[in-house]
Amino acid sequence: MSNKIPDSPKKLLQYITSAIKLEESPEEITSIAHLIMEHIFGIDKTEIIVDRSINANKVQAKELNKFIERLNNHEPVQYIIGEADFYGRKFKVNPGVLIPRNETEELVHLIIKENTGKKIKFLDIGTGTGCIPITILKELKGSRAFAIDIDPRVIKTARQNAELHQVQVEFMLIDILNESIPQHGLDVIVSNPPYVTETDKKEMKSNVLKHEPARALFVEDADPLLFYRRIAELAKNALKEEGALYFEINEKYGEDIQALLEAMEYSNVQVIKDLNGKNRIVRASNSINVFS
Repeated sequence: MSNKIPDSPKKLLQYITSAIKLEESPEEITSIAHLIMEHIFGIDKTEIIVDRSINANKVQAKELNKFIERLNNHEPVQYIIGEADFYGRKFKVNPGVLIPRNETEELVHLIIKENTGKKIKFLDIGTGTGCIPITILKELKGSRAFAIDIDPRVIKTARQNAELHQVQVEFMLIDILNESIPQHGLDVIVSNPPYVTETDKKEMKSNVLKHEPARALFVEDADPLLFYRRIAELAKNALKEEGALYFEINEKYGEDIQALLEAMEYSNVQVIKDLNGKNRIVRASNSINVFS
């Protein structure tokens, strides 16, 4: 790429999109370009429409060239700029944490919708960036949040995000497969656990495989329901009798997870599709019929 940056936002957008050589849709390439423009040049979508002249400096040109190089090596743009959007807010991200997804926004929205006006006591298992508990606290004022993860580096990032958004989350370093949940009397337990099987790797993009944390993504083919079973076992005692359990799931295992929870005497177990029509959320009640 040249060090000569175009002198208008519209030309700059075209310049960046043409330089990105990824096997993505034009819409996704444009979305990535918008993120880069806002991060490096402070140019948002409105300024692109207005299209006033700009005067980029050499430092910005050098940074842009480096960004494009990293993108074309399949590094996720969120890691390059150090942040990701989630539910209308920005969260710090790094290669130690999973990049928040739209599907997880849908999970969080469901919890918020079903608990509007309530002050809930809840736990997020495998918190990553902390986007789930932080968002719920911002939307359900007066609630109390706990969050678990196995990696101290992840907990550090989640704490930074809690400070950024000025909420109080009690973060705990716990290996959920080998330790118990210290809280009881919870209204909600939510988890987006590892659910991508090793076999599924062949269908995944290289930017995910090369850069996002494998421990947050993958589970052995031999036991794809490992985390769901363990969390559901622990949740029986940690949840209130009328408490609710919410999972994000692999679309392939919706019926299996439903059968598992019903066998464990959860009631009103429901498999919910995401906006793309894929099985993505399972919710259940701890014994009492709360969703009827």
